Amino acid sequence: MKNYLLALHQPVGDPPPPEVLGPIMDDLRAVEEEMKAAGVWVFSGGLHGPEASTVVRMREGDVLTTDGPYAEGKEHLGGIVVIAVADLDEALAWAAKQAAAVRVLPIEVRPFQGEARN
Repeated sequence: MKNYLLALHQPVGDPPPPEVLGPIMDDLRAVEEEMKAAGVWVFSGGLHGPEASTVVRMREGDVLTTDGPYAEGKEHLGGIVVIAVADLDEALAWAAKQAAAVRVLPIEVRPFQGEARN
């Protein structure tokens, strides 16, 4: 088995109104429950917006901490799911279910290096 990251990217700004967001979240929860039932779900979580970010880096031997995202953009990482599946095709199939649940937002699929560690 190999671990894959399914990353949900969303626009910066206010979320959609509850009547739009509610059904999307219900559909995402249903996909997560299906992942759990199939035994592929490892971990998932939603993230606060980029304004909640803190960047830590070394500069000239000192630790520098700054508020805000590492990179400015029109989209940000809104949430992640880690799954353990046999191959990329299986990961893409789960990502397709997530993409259908969120309707218009992209899901980035990225393999972890090495074998799955659960």
